[in-house]
Amino acid sequence: MAGDGWRDVFLEDLAAPIRNALVGGPFGSDLVSNDYQPSGVPVIRGENLSDGRWVSGDFVFVSSEKAKRLEANTAGESDIIFTQRGANHYRQVAVVSPDERHRFLISQSQMKLTVDRRVADPLFVYYLFRAPEQQEYLQRNAISTGVPHTNLSILRKVPLCIPTIDIQLAIVSILGALDDKIELNRRMNETLEAMARALFKSWFVDFDPVRAKAEGRDPGLPMPLADLFPACLVDSELGEIPEGWSISSVHGASEQLRDQTNPFDLPNELFHHYSIPAFDNGQHPVVEFGNMIRSMKFRVPNKTVLFSKLNPEIKRVWLADPDPGDQAICSTEFLVLRPKLPYGRGFVYCLLCSPEFRESVRVVTTGTSNSHQRARADSVLAIPIPRAPATVVEHFEQLVEPIVKRLLASQRESRTLAALRDALLPKLISGEIRVTDAERLIAEAAA
Repeated sequence: MAGDGWRDVFLEDLAAPIRNALVGGPFGSDLVSNDYQPSGVPVIRGENLSDGRWVSGDFVFVSSEKAKRLEANTAGESDIIFTQRGANHYRQVAVVSPDERHRFLISQSQMKLTVDRRVADPLFVYYLFRAPEQQEYLQRNAISTGVPHTNLSILRKVPLCIPTIDIQLAIVSILGALDDKIELNRRMNETLEAMARALFKSWFVDFDPVRAKAEGRDPGLPMPLADLFPACLVDSELGEIPEGWSISSVHGASEQLRDQTNPFDLPNELFHHYSIPAFDNGQHPVVEFGNMIRSMKFRVPNKTVLFSKLNPEIKRVWLADPDPGDQAICSTEFLVLRPKLPYGRGFVYCLLCSPEFRESVRVVTTGTSNSHQRARADSVLAIPIPRAPATVVEHFEQLVEPIVKRLLASQRESRTLAALRDALLPKLISGEIRVTDAERLIAEAAA
């Protein structure tokens, strides 16, 4: 749609007039896993483009010397990063935060654009590539031989329609305000989750109240609660555990649900699909018709916890929160775990997220390729854990369940905000509705 202040361009027309403004990642042999080290220059990979607008998450690092040799493949503040390959690569795009002071190296599977600020705003370009029409274009034009991918030549010639800078900035202001609230909720949820996991670690991993009592220190708990913990540790097959505790397993704290369904048999019904790509893309289940889902799935009841057995080195633990009327399903790559009393979802979630448990899963994982590693369900369920008295577990759940409820309420609000953003996005960036109309719709939704 050109005209009325809008004009047709190719992506390459938006590149800054500098060297390597639009560039792909290093040649394969120039960056390998052996180059990674505990600290140094962070490397942007696909998983760093899965959590909102900004490049974020857990990074791997290379030495500054290595990054210097690959300087042409680096990215800095406000650069746009695209994923080059993979079944859903066309959905992975993010921006290096304008507040970011790091210089990043992009991996072999990424591409980078430094935008010419005289003609385009980086966040406006980001939102262009978040629009369904643009993603469909990339999907249609991807090279399908082998792993689907978009190369630099294709990216350069992606057709776009952009308005004047002032209109771009106004659109970014509208969509950015919604994303800001979503980001605020995400940070609050990180804090809430950290609180729950810290309490879990203190009570069930480090046994802090027991150690404090054994050393004659104040355990820092109300007296009735402190009295539930013994004053010494004893040896067990797991090492030291509190006196009077025993050894159980993941299966002792939760049961695996295996109720399967084939959504394709109900082509016109809507399903809330807890898929691995949906988890990676912000932990929002995708709502889609049954005719779009072509394999068997597990049903997902409320108050269950999902644990991915596929590539478990990537932490994918999901507190499922479907509404009562939802047809909620998940990939069979997830274990659907329902807590057994006295355990609740707070305990099971914290257990599955704990580094100690994840190390145990790593030991029982099979497969040599990072893209095809799996943990067997029976092996995960058999992982031993300390078993505390029911009264201790019940008090933990009483403290953590309100945190879980706040976390889930925040996630529901973010899903609503994301749905509004996604409804407005294609209309705003195509010029179908004006900024003033979008502001009115947001005000009405908030009323």
